[in-house]
Amino acid sequence: MTEPLMPVRDPGPMLEQVLAAWGGRSDLWIFGYASLIWRPDFEFAEQRAARVQGWHRALKMWSRVNRGTPEYPGLVFALLSGGSCQGVAFRVHRHEASEVLSRLWLREMVTGVYDPRWLHCRTPQGPIRSLAFTLSRHSPSFTGELTPAQYRQVFTQSCGRYGTTHDYAHQTLHSLRAQGIHDRALQRLLELAGAPAAPPK
Repeated sequence: MTEPLMPVRDPGPMLEQVLAAWGGRSDLWIFGYASLIWRPDFEFAEQRAARVQGWHRALKMWSRVNRGTPEYPGLVFALLSGGSCQGVAFRVHRHEASEVLSRLWLREMVTGVYDPRWLHCRTPQGPIRSLAFTLSRHSPSFTGELTPAQYRQVFTQSCGRYGTTHDYAHQTLHSLRAQGIHDRALQRLLELAGAPAAPPK
């Protein structure tokens, strides 16, 4: 369990790169695949069901602050390469996008662990280009493969400033279901780890 508490990279230059790539000439799309779906923490003008190819949602990122502690690290979702992922795309008006991104950076990019990427999303209304927070398998925060026993231990012990990993996983599962998204991998994971999917509190 090796997630560092100090920043992996300076997140400032990455925000500047994202702002430059966006350009400010059109509205901004942000792809949510876990907590952004049920707690976006920003105003948006439109919400769409969206799918990205070549990336998948996985509970394989160590968290020593938000969902765990240095003594009992928790887990959060990351977008890893391979497969596909159903989620939600949020459209932010271009006049509000810079402020939204700055706030989002304070939430998601404090340690610079994620790799922000512009991904092509398919939506019922047509294709869009959306910003997403991905994770490299070379990152020190990537867990690698975990056993059901390891997940069970995390679900039992880990709690951070935003609550437990257990509640976070359940909240994500139920939020996905509310969007008509059935994440069978997450469902199996909770079942294998002995954590049946009870309704969120």
